[in-house]
Amino acid sequence: MFEDINHIEGELTSKESKASSTPEWLHTNVDGRDLRDTVYVTANPQLERNREALDVNFHEVVNVWLDEGWDEETGTVLADTMTEAAVKAHEQFPKKRLVIHYMQPHYPFVPSNTEFDKDHLASIESREDDATGENVWAQKFTGKLDKSRSELWKVYTANLKYVLKHVEDLLDEIPGKTVITSDHGNYVGERASPIPIREYGHPRGLYDDPVTRIPWLEVVQGSRFQVRVGSGDNTTGKIESETVTERLKNLGYRG
Repeated sequence: MFEDINHIEGELTSKESKASSTPEWLHTNVDGRDLRDTVYVTANPQLERNREALDVNFHEVVNVWLDEGWDEETGTVLADTMTEAAVKAHEQFPKKRLVIHYMQPHYPFVPSNTEFDKDHLASIESREDDATGENVWAQKFTGKLDKSRSELWKVYTANLKYVLKHVEDLLDEIPGKTVITSDHGNYVGERASPIPIREYGHPRGLYDDPVTRIPWLEVVQGSRFQVRVGSGDNTTGKIESETVTERLKNLGYRG
């Protein structure tokens, strides 16, 4: 899918992710690492959700999903908001690596005039861990969502086109080497294994190609800078857990 849609010039290959979900990706890629040369700019609250279980030390963590970075209308962090935050981070930390974690193509499907991917927002009333709403993929898997695979594929790919446009804007602002990739993929009706049923979303514990085969696009423009190690991030434990839970529920996570 990425190869068909992407028009950003660079060297495109694929990699095998060690994860089928963001929490698992964090555990397999950052746990136990000293990343004081890295600034993590993220639209995803999963780092804060799993802080106590992760032994990682970033130079800085920029939680764009907090406060003004969160778009209440769509229930996510918009791609242009992420690009703006990433540019600011580059200006503030010019000698640090940046990991910029956009939410898209994860639903909600921002550029599409759809309502079914927002329905779970209205059903989530409790701030307890057991969210009452079901995300789009769970609704489709259980037969509650009357949308065809082709309809879902259309809005999913449109969401990818949308975020890549803003990633391209970011490349205009940040020189050096950039890798465009993903923490995991997503089933959109492909057959899973070992039980060959049609799957949707990215369930934990399933590791077929649709959820583990990820793009790896290397883009080099301008001169590269020398990365320097700095002090560690000191925000651990300072974000209200209720805020983290609420944001995750808005994005369709059940806890």
